[in-house]
Amino acid sequence: MANQKHRILMVSDFFYPNFGGVENHIYYLSQCLLKFGHKVVVMTHAYGNRSGVRYMTGGLKVYYVPWRPFIMQNTLPTFYGTLPIIRTILIREKISLVHGHQAFSTLCHEALMHARTMGYRVVFTDHSLYGFADVGSIHMNKVLQFTLADVSQAICVSHTSKENTVLRSGLPPQKVFVVPNAVDTAMFKPAPERPGSNEIIIVVISRLVYRKGADLLVEVIPEVCRCYPNVRFIVGGDGPKRVRLEEMREKHSLQDRVEMLGAVPHAQFLNRSILHSHIRGC
Repeated sequence: MANQKHRILMVSDFFYPNFGGVENHIYYLSQCLLKFGHKVVVMTHAYGNRSGVRYMTGGLKVYYVPWRPFIMQNTLPTFYGTLPIIRTILIREKISLVHGHQAFSTLCHEALMHARTMGYRVVFTDHSLYGFADVGSIHMNKVLQFTLADVSQAICVSHTSKENTVLRSGLPPQKVFVVPNAVDTAMFKPAPERPGSNEIIIVVISRLVYRKGADLLVEVIPEVCRCYPNVRFIVGGDGPKRVRLEEMREKHSLQDRVEMLGAVPHAQFLNRSILHSHIRGC
């Protein structure tokens, strides 16, 4: 089994050219699997004019299925409307394993359901934490219980995420494994020299949405600034919660201690000299 080569279908509504943690995870995981000799195919919905079959680095084949996003980059739930195209891809690419990503992805849930119906092995990776009380989470948890009822294995990115997923989906804990998020140490290294001042700068790079903890930042930043006068924040990213952060900054008069960078292109984010210039300018 260790030497067996698989033909893997990665499925999610979230993939390039959209940008985020799930998109990066799928791409880099696919590249690693390709290097091990496995065949990897990605299935996602169309993004603007990007529709049809595209090829990426390493021969990664991507199906941009011609469906348009319905809300928050998710396709309209149809349950059985996606069966013909999913079945076609599974048979054409001779898939042996289907790997769905992100509980919020409609396409992921439908692909897992149809793949299990056709007898394929399926794996699900949950990337986020979700609640239990609000209307959206209640409906999402019911869908999760339905689509993961016969899943082969599930993966979570932390032990807290595993506990959350097990409670929401009703999966046996022994079926859920933890593979923590990793950091590419070639790109992210501690500074060779500690800054001369006693100032502590906290950098936050994230989509400013509820499930990324943006609401926690609104509550935490004023308290940290009150207790520690030598702390400053640099917040990079955009999203619906940016307004709340800016309101918090105005309310507590923290304009000189909380810098909002807005959306930061990935290439600029990886350029450490640019980030250092912001830190020096604080």
